[in-house]
Amino acid sequence: MVAREKLNQLKARFGPAIQRADLPADDRLYLFVEPAAMADICQCLFGELRARYVVGIGADDRPHSGSFLVAHNFAFDTDHLLGSVLTYLPADRPALPSIARHVPAANWSEREFRDLVGIEPVGHPFPKRLILPDGWPEDAHPLRKDQPWNEVPAGYDADREFAFDDPPEGCVVVPFGPFHPTLDEPAHFRLYVEGEVVRGCEYRGFMVHRGIEKLAESVLTYNDIPMAAERICGICGCVHNVAYAQAVERAATLHPPPRAEYIRTVMLELERLHSHLLWVGLACHIVGFDTLFMQSFRIREPVMWIAERISGNRKTYALCVIGGVRWDITPELKAELRQVLTQLETEWTAVTHAIESDRNLQQRMRGVGIADADLVRKWALLGPVARAAGVAIDSRRDHPYAAYDRVEFDVITASDGDVWSRVVVRALEVFQSIRIIRQCLDRLEPGPLQAEIHDELPIGRIGLSSVEAPRGESHHFVMTGENHRPRRWRVRAPTYQNLQGIPAMIKDQQLADMTITLGSIDPCFSCTDRLEAIDIRSGQLRVYSQEDLLKLAKDQWQ
Repeated sequence: MVAREKLNQLKARFGPAIQRADLPADDRLYLFVEPAAMADICQCLFGELRARYVVGIGADDRPHSGSFLVAHNFAFDTDHLLGSVLTYLPADRPALPSIARHVPAANWSEREFRDLVGIEPVGHPFPKRLILPDGWPEDAHPLRKDQPWNEVPAGYDADREFAFDDPPEGCVVVPFGPFHPTLDEPAHFRLYVEGEVVRGCEYRGFMVHRGIEKLAESVLTYNDIPMAAERICGICGCVHNVAYAQAVERAATLHPPPRAEYIRTVMLELERLHSHLLWVGLACHIVGFDTLFMQSFRIREPVMWIAERISGNRKTYALCVIGGVRWDITPELKAELRQVLTQLETEWTAVTHAIESDRNLQQRMRGVGIADADLVRKWALLGPVARAAGVAIDSRRDHPYAAYDRVEFDVITASDGDVWSRVVVRALEVFQSIRIIRQCLDRLEPGPLQAEIHDELPIGRIGLSSVEAPRGESHHFVMTGENHRPRRWRVRAPTYQNLQGIPAMIKDQQLADMTITLGSIDPCFSCTDRLEAIDIRSGQLRVYSQEDLLKLAKDQWQ
């Protein structure tokens, strides 16, 4: 067993610092350790055992264990293993040594649980606020259990501005955002520019918090949450819908019927198709090639139509319930989908040939925004960004879910790690998605759409789920809880990691390349900014009550 082998390696090295280990399956390992050993164990996993860092989680577990909880999740991709290193911290001293100096990709995760849960990562290299505004009181942490989801803490100063660092000597500040013509969502890159060259930057995001994780543990129930998860991202909604459902199913050892797994795979690949077609068009638009922008959107429309025929909606499919799916794919829909795929394959072949032979596009994109294999590993960059640097990671193959272990496909890679390589990877991945969907339609066996669930879901179980979104791996952590809702749910979207690589990708590059470099990671600030229960618009503070949310939900469905 792979999980057992890794556990034995760690036990031989750290001995009694490992308090206990859970191995619910050969592809999952949960390691509970002494707080003082957390940093050394994580350093060993990342540095010596070459695990990929996934995400860090902080949780207020005081109502249950009397302690706070920290988990750092890792992936052994070639061994098809996901693991979590967990430790409990005393309620009166929620602090532990930072791992960010040795595992740079943990930087944001540690700053996040410092902001939201009040767990201090001691020795963090840049302990500045990440998510909460500077006017937020120091002693108020939104994800603590004693912080209501619908109250503004006393002492909140909505008018206080965020304090940026001073620019390096000889540089001027060029603000990119928070509202910029090429960004559909708010994000602020404070660029430090010398002449026309970017020498550094500071990022400030997390401006559109929506309270999803807080609401999940306070108001929603297990089968409500897939609908909220789907709204984390306007493009990758089905990804989060499936990832959440699978995390709960993993925790509760539930197995969806085979037909449901094939349908999940089909809908995930339809979502990948429309996302890749959209992104290639937008990338061309950013560099002024609007002909291809319009062609990509034209070719994309039939994909949206068939998704609506299957689910009733072009984008938010409302696909999953715990244990299965809501929608079936009838013989008539199978025939229609096959026709759409045939047309798409023909038209996209012509587009890819046009892209590959266009010298102007290559001159604008080659050598721009480089993220090499070392940067990918350091910051745990994901998806097409990693594969464009020759790092062949793909959760569909490395951590199979749904029906991906029953279909054949190639993991598309490139070698230069620049914007052009990312365009090539995403353009060619379209053909792999077509290939996967066809196999699923051929093998779609009769049977139920949902597993029968007779008992309450178990409490205190952990579930990890990684799903390959068009932008890269989306990872969900769930700890099951009382009242038919999770005790803790943590979402890590791919943009959350890929954004951390942008400062290195734009450093010493031309200012004019900032837009296409940022665009090349296909950033979704919406799915990165997924927290908080407070909405501030036009300087006015608004708190959504339960009645407000119910009304918004009813209006959406009418």
